[in-house]
Amino acid sequence: MKYEIILFDVDDTLFDFVKSEKLALHKAFAEFGLPTGLANFEADYQEISKVLWGDLEQGHISITDLGIERFRRLFFLHELEINAEAFSCAYLEYLGKKTHLVKGAVELCGKLSCYRMAIITNGFTDVQKSRIEGSPLSNMFEHIIISEEVGFQKPEKEIFDYAFSKLQIKDKGKVLIVGDSLTSDIRGGMNYGIDTCWFNPNHKENNSEIEPTYEIHELADLLKIVG
Repeated sequence: MKYEIILFDVDDTLFDFVKSEKLALHKAFAEFGLPTGLANFEADYQEISKVLWGDLEQGHISITDLGIERFRRLFFLHELEINAEAFSCAYLEYLGKKTHLVKGAVELCGKLSCYRMAIITNGFTDVQKSRIEGSPLSNMFEHIIISEEVGFQKPEKEIFDYAFSKLQIKDKGKVLIVGDSLTSDIRGGMNYGIDTCWFNPNHKENNSEIEPTYEIHELADLLKIVG
């Protein structure tokens, strides 16, 4: 086997974050007296969130501040008198209970049991741990490395340094990172000198300078790569 260690992203790679996010947002809006809040505000929320997650990858904002700022901006835009910090806490609590998986995730990880597998994810420690531990994937990973806990996020070199130290990896050629984000997973892996696999189920066009080693459209296709 060329690869011995597989680093997996979580959201929209193994876990269906889109579905979980919608359900958690709906519950949070309903708790704050806005039962149609998801329908009314989701589009603006997604735009704001996308900008802030980009800022996170560039190191311009912390994950903690991001969690509150996205709702502060949303509520300011729509002139809603809602405490952004309280809303963020409610949303994250609901999100931590959502364990929806991408189709084929359990089967894939089961078939890769002969490999060393670990999680490397940008996100909130309590939320990511809760979701992973509450899912069928709970006992499949050697380590779960989360950006909030480490203090660095993909694509920063330091989170990969941390991962390699925890896993005691000496040979970068034995490692493959799998993720859906070109700017965090694939760029981070490229910059660190490890092979990358872009999970692209929606067949998005890659118009960037980022060149993954592999591209797959279904999780099962990873088996053909690692063999």
